[in-house]
Amino acid sequence: MKTKSIQQILPPPPPHMVGDGFRVHNFFPSGYEIDMARMSPFFLLDYNSKVDFPGTDTPRGVSVHPHRGFETVTIAYHGKVAHHDSAGNSGVIGEGEVQWMTAASGILHKEYHEKEYAKKGGPFQMVQLWVNLPAKNKMSKPKYQGITNDQMGKYYLPDNGGYVDVIAGELNGIKGPAFTFTPIQMYNVRINKGATLTMNLPETFNTGLLMIEGKIKVNSLEDAPADHFVLFKNDGETVTIEALEDSIVLVLSGEPIHEPIAPYGPFVMNTREELIQAYEDFNSGKFGALED
Repeated sequence: MKTKSIQQILPPPPPHMVGDGFRVHNFFPSGYEIDMARMSPFFLLDYNSKVDFPGTDTPRGVSVHPHRGFETVTIAYHGKVAHHDSAGNSGVIGEGEVQWMTAASGILHKEYHEKEYAKKGGPFQMVQLWVNLPAKNKMSKPKYQGITNDQMGKYYLPDNGGYVDVIAGELNGIKGPAFTFTPIQMYNVRINKGATLTMNLPETFNTGLLMIEGKIKVNSLEDAPADHFVLFKNDGETVTIEALEDSIVLVLSGEPIHEPIAPYGPFVMNTREELIQAYEDFNSGKFGALED
């Protein structure tokens, strides 16, 4: 099988605040002006690199806001995040866990630091993805998946080389628990120094690696340090990583959705008319109610 070529290794763009609780580097679509379809079905990647928050009695976060047409996926590495939405879902995730919210036809939600973590403060490190939905699913019913670490598939590297948390899709026959509307492979690779992992990912899938911690060599060619993003060309099926240090790597690979994209603010639709309708529905209360 042919190796996927590296297109770019991108350093983290300058950070900005989302609400008062998330200090993020936006790798796409705006950070590097990567074409909106280039990492489809992943529309947005916000990376909260590790930062220390001081303790507070008022949890930091993002107040109530709407979404339609896609899914939000939050992955925790340090700290704890709480979630509430207008469909009645709520949950808290900590290290190694995932919140997967399908906004679809429309939802209000809020995300903030979990109360006890907020009081103590400490290191905070998260990823949030926006995963686009195909037109046929954009108006489906909202849902929520709170995925604990023990629910994830575990693939163990030989010789105590580390392990992979399979969040979605599968790796070497080990399946992840997340329900996805389109084919997606999403892994957290925790690989020890000196170990090597080869992954088979379809040639047509858009693929990237986000370096959470450590440093790796990709395809025996280029080094990728912490907080960088590796974007691959769609010209092969295998990606090999060798850990130059103990490392954590988020692997994103998915089948692109070949449809027009019309995003504006908190909505990702297919046409301008659908965006207008989304705002009308939001303003008329069709997304439900949620207290701030």
